[in-house]
Amino acid sequence: MKGVLALLAFVAAVTSMENFSGQQVLRILPVNEEQVNLVQELENLENLQLDFWQGPSKPKRFIDIRVPFSSLQDVKAYLEYHNVQYSIMIQDLQTLLDEEKRDMKIGRAMENARSTNSFNYATYHTFDEINNFIDTLVAENPGFVSKIQIGSSYEGRPLNVLKFSTGANRPAFWIDTGIHSREWVTQASGLWFAKKIVTDYGRDASLTATLNQMDIFLEIVTNPDGFVYCHTTNRMWRKTRSRNTGSTCMGTDPNRNWDAGFGGGGSSSNPCSETYRGRAANSESEVKAVVDFVKSHGEIKGFVSIHSYSQMLLYPYGYTNTRTPDNGELDRLAKSAIDALASLYGTKYTYGSIITTIYQASGGTIDWTYNQGIKYSYTFELRDTGRYGFALPANQIIPTAEETWLALTKLIEHTRDNLY
Repeated sequence: MKGVLALLAFVAAVTSMENFSGQQVLRILPVNEEQVNLVQELENLENLQLDFWQGPSKPKRFIDIRVPFSSLQDVKAYLEYHNVQYSIMIQDLQTLLDEEKRDMKIGRAMENARSTNSFNYATYHTFDEINNFIDTLVAENPGFVSKIQIGSSYEGRPLNVLKFSTGANRPAFWIDTGIHSREWVTQASGLWFAKKIVTDYGRDASLTATLNQMDIFLEIVTNPDGFVYCHTTNRMWRKTRSRNTGSTCMGTDPNRNWDAGFGGGGSSSNPCSETYRGRAANSESEVKAVVDFVKSHGEIKGFVSIHSYSQMLLYPYGYTNTRTPDNGELDRLAKSAIDALASLYGTKYTYGSIITTIYQASGGTIDWTYNQGIKYSYTFELRDTGRYGFALPANQIIPTAEETWLALTKLIEHTRDNLY
């Protein structure tokens, strides 16, 4: 009977998933400010139901838009009328997502989740599977790895953080993944990082030296409600799942909800927008939990929030053109990190402050952490540069995690060597 119920639940989940058949991702290249503004006007036309994967910023910077089949003709006609260049990056999004589902099914069949040694790091996992992994990793490494629940999500799911530690009252380095729920390669990379840390401690001289001086915190699923919704209903969901008073549109962008230039440019007051900032700074329980943890800890010295996609390493600020007092050091360290990343597979990253490298974004995570005195605050945008976007094939998970770890190591080492 239990097997029948499980099958019915699975079928219900599959059939309730939003279908993206015929939807395309267009890459637009505005050549001047006027064309940037023209594309920006499309964002305000809610009837088109456009999803800006890479939003408007400045001339000669690509803009990627997921366009529903029903809006394709209108959007293309609009762009052609205004002589705005575009190309088709993804011909049919559902085709990619169908491949993703097949890979997940095969990956689960190959996996023995009773040990982190036999866990399949080369496939995407659900929230429950990730939490099972966390519990198993803690059980396998008593006294070294522990789980801290720093709060609960809007829908009541645990906000679990892994702590890697060899002593008490240590300074720390924080890493989070999956604050935007649809960026699945980030949560998958977080799983790989967790295993890498326990495998290399005592074997790798640098990591061992780090963990003999400081702790590492890792939050793998920073937006659990959105992540579960991605798996059960809408694969392209980005935001939290909180209710917005007076609107039928749900969720807040948790990377616009921090108290750093909150409400400024690069965030939206429209609850239906993918960059909706929320009713107030720290209104989202997922954000408030991290804020409270950082403040109560008081000794977090490095902070990295990991996103995808576009292959970038970014540092503050995003809400203002003003350079940080540490701009030179942050820039040199970013260059060192992306050089290390490229040394493995030749993957090319760009780097710089958020506002000058990608676009203005107010209320962002690392602007807040930097303003809290965490000098070494960075954001990664992982693979790729748009060929697959948020539907990065599972065969790229481990290469992405491996190369990113090399860059993270540079950031962690520099933080360790400059604790005081």
